[in-house]
Amino acid sequence: MAHVVPADPQAAVTLKKKAQPSRSWALLDSTGETTFLDVDKYAIMHRVNIHARDFRILDPLLSYPSTILGRERAIVLNLEHIKAIITSEEVLLRDPSDEYVVPVVQELQRRLPPVNAIHQGQDYKGGQNDVEAGDEGESPFEFRALEVALESICSFLAARTLELETAAYPALDALASQISSRNLDRVRKLKSAMTRLTARVQKVRDELEQLLDDDDDMADLYLSRKLAGASPVSGSGAANWYPASPTIGSKISRASRASIATIRGDENDVEELEMLLEAYFMQIDGTLNKLTTLREYIDDTEDYINIQLDNHRNQLIQLELLLSSGTVCLSLYSLVTAIFGMNIPYTWNDDHGYMFKWVILVSGIVSAILFILIMSYARLKDLVGS
Repeated sequence: MAHVVPADPQAAVTLKKKAQPSRSWALLDSTGETTFLDVDKYAIMHRVNIHARDFRILDPLLSYPSTILGRERAIVLNLEHIKAIITSEEVLLRDPSDEYVVPVVQELQRRLPPVNAIHQGQDYKGGQNDVEAGDEGESPFEFRALEVALESICSFLAARTLELETAAYPALDALASQISSRNLDRVRKLKSAMTRLTARVQKVRDELEQLLDDDDDMADLYLSRKLAGASPVSGSGAANWYPASPTIGSKISRASRASIATIRGDENDVEELEMLLEAYFMQIDGTLNKLTTLREYIDDTEDYINIQLDNHRNQLIQLELLLSSGTVCLSLYSLVTAIFGMNIPYTWNDDHGYMFKWVILVSGIVSAILFILIMSYARLKDLVGS
């Protein structure tokens, strides 16, 4: 009789947790304070007021190109490993424990605090850092957060490009000096890595270029401007799942003042954001140019290798021609000797034994002359062709 074994509830819960994607988020406010959250996507969507189709862009299980979307109250950012939602008051960063995301969190903590917080007691080493922080304090919160994300992704891709260049150029030189299976396989892997990296850099560059070409899309990224033009109730409408900061009113007023001072009262002025995007567009374009130069170097190496292979192939063809010509001449000589060497009585061969020797000698000389003529003709055609 069969027995039914009851399922282990704890094991089922464990499997369910493993099957679910990571829902860890880092929440950074305008003072740089960080709070780590473990919430589902509906809570995030309710707080930042975005649609599900926009949130799917941040899903690590789905493959979406690099995207910067401006919505009514948030900026949805998907740049390689940086998946974030930026509002006028806070930044929500996905998977903050990832090794590539940890430096981004640290940089946000350093650069998000406003100017007055720096003067009240934050210690930044060196006068250059103070000037940098002061410049950032003059920009709206969302631009400072966006700048950190763009700087991080551009630096990340530039570092990957430098690593690829460091490995590719010596491998290509080694392949040019010695064509071997090991060098060919090494260059093949590096070329595949370069193709993938070029596609990633191209996606980021295309997204920045698309933003720079559309002033309306850039205007959508001015969250503080929208907040300044909205009523206090609608501007601070947040979800109740997370306690609101008691200083939210001061944050809104500070963001409004910064936005008004920055945009100078012109709602269609996107000069500040345009300069910000242009700076990182030039940086990512420089990275793409390095990859293009590397691709051209690979193509040149391939052309050089093909020339070498063609040269070896021509040498083999010449050797084959030499052997074929020698074989034909020897065949003619062997044919003559075989005919006169047969044991058949000939009336004209009586008392003329010297005739066989002369025929053999003359056939050998004719075969040698024929071989020389064939090789001279081949040499002459080779010189005329070159």
